[in-house]
Amino acid sequence: MLSAVLTGFVLGFSLILAIGAQNSFVLRQGLMGRHVFIVALFCSLSDALLISIGVAGISIFLNNYIDLVSDWLFGISAIWLAGYGLLRLRDAVIGKSVLIAENSSVNGLVSTLSFLSVLTFANPHVYLDTVVLIGSVSQQFPDNTKLAYVLGASIASFVFFFSLAYGAKFLSPIMQRPIAWQLLDSFIAFVMFTLAIKMAQAGGWF
Repeated sequence: MLSAVLTGFVLGFSLILAIGAQNSFVLRQGLMGRHVFIVALFCSLSDALLISIGVAGISIFLNNYIDLVSDWLFGISAIWLAGYGLLRLRDAVIGKSVLIAENSSVNGLVSTLSFLSVLTFANPHVYLDTVVLIGSVSQQFPDNTKLAYVLGASIASFVFFFSLAYGAKFLSPIMQRPIAWQLLDSFIAFVMFTLAIKMAQAGGWF
């Protein structure tokens, strides 16, 4: 069970570290001190919901079609993880990543949550990470430990978003340095490659 929690946490945290529009918006809200708690909570709960749907949905699908698609799904997931790792490794080598605060005139709570909803649920990458990728990796664990895996991945979202929102003023100067992003991208690449190997082995690909 501990292995499931740790795998979920490390995978969830590694995937969510890549800065995009949602994370940039959370960072900006933290820097501005506007609706910080609500913004962090909304993002965390949204991730937890999508992760739960992904693990449950993939599990139901595989229970019905396990003999036909399980090995292929493990292989596809391994390729996806390896590809994501290569992107992070590329960014680590060339120092491409940069932390940029989102500029926006969104101030009120309702407008803030409306804007954040679009950033969260209209982003296909969110579904690929939470529903498809995290859901697929969960298949290496027995059914009685998948809840622990979901818990680990969900905790990673809570830790990340609350740390980003409340630690924005301290984090921003550090992450403006290219070397900081290169180290971070290198770590993410290592995690992705390790998980890709485990998924390929689980699917009997080598």
